Formats: sequence, C-alpha cells, structure tokens
Amino acid sequence: MTTTLKIDFVSDIACPWCAVGLGALEKALERLDGQVQAELHFQPFELNPHMPAGGQDLGEHLTEKYGSTPEQQAQIRQNIAARGAEVGFEFHPGGRGRVYNTFNAHRLLHWAESQGAGAQHALKKAFLQAYQGRAECVEDAEVLLAAVASAGLDVAAARAVLASDAHTAEVRERQQFYTQAGIRSVPAIIINDKHLISGGQPVEVFEQALRRIASGEVG
Repeated sequence: MTTTLKIDFVSDIACPWCAVGLGALEKALERLDGQVQAELHFQPFELNPHMPAGGQDLGEHLTEKYGSTPEQQAQIRQNIAARGAEVGFEFHPGGRGRVYNTFNAHRLLHWAESQGAGAQHALKKAFLQAYQGRAECVEDAEVLLAAVASAGLDVAAARAVLASDAHTAEVRERQQFYTQAGIRSVPAIIINDKHLISGGQPVEVFEQALRRIASGEVG
C-alpha cells in the first residue's frame, strides 16, 4: 500500500545545503518507491532579502554575515561538495562567486507550481544547477529563463511573469507564513504540515522519518 505524504520544502536557491537536502530527499523517496508517494511543494525563503542589484562577493558576504575566514569558508565548501557528491549534486568548485537576490526566482517557482505535475520540482533543480552548480548570475532574467527552458516550461509565459509584479504578493505571503511559524534557517522540510526535518540531512535520516510517518508510528 502506498501512502501519500504532503511535503513542503522551504528553501532558497542561494543555500547550498538546500541542494544537498533536496538530493537526499529524492534518494530517500526512491528507496521508498511503492511505499511512499510525495506531494512535493517548494516554498520560498530568502536568505538575503535585502541584497541589492549586482550582488556581493561571496567571501566578503560570508565574512560579514558569519564572521568566517577564507580558510574556514574553503573547508565548508569542501564539506558541502562531499555531501553533494553523495546525493549526485556537483557544486561549482570555487563556490557561487557572488551572492545575488533570489526573489525573481521565487516568483517563477510560484508560477511553476501551476504549470503541471513536476514542473516546480524541475525548475527548482534547474535553478540550483544554475546557481550552485555553474555559479551563474541568477538575478539576470536570461539566466532564469534559460533554466525555465531547460525545465521544459513556457519561456514566453515566464518572461511575462518577470516583466510584471505577478506572484509578488503571494511569495511575500508565503514567506511571512513560514517566518511566523518559526522557520529561521533552510532547508526546512515539513511533512503533512506538522513534522519538521531541518537541514541537509543524510538520505538515511529522510528515509527513516518518511517511513515512520507513512506507517503511522508518529502521528
């Protein structure tokens, strides 16, 4: 018997751990194929909502925000790259290079949710590949639209979204909802609106949690 679970994946494409967490969740779902079916929704969270146009050098940003040294940052990148490799995600060797505002990406992800089964998931992965995998400038409309194309979605419709303020209010509302619910870091994976898994956990953690929830071990 297959159990359907609603999974809200609260995240930002600016977060490398979100790429790790998504890869681990996907692999866990593969292991549970036939037992668990996911109704997956990607919800917005901005790590740097006030980042201006042009972005900021990654190293400078991490030092300002977290107080980390270049040596510490290099070690963290190495750790993240290793965790990414475990779940099949290849990070850009030098990191993202710059940190950019991701609000337009969130608007397009909200739009993609209405574009058919799997569309939002495909676009999320395309954005992560562009930003975390290839260190592309994700505030550039053409970079975002190239990801839309690679996800097999309607580029003209996406361009119209970017040229307007479509989905701005909805994204702001969802962000506020999760902030008020206590989400302060991502990825935050919420199952059936009540079970929270925080961070880019290993595949086994997701697999065990999903199995227990699906079987009714945890209510």
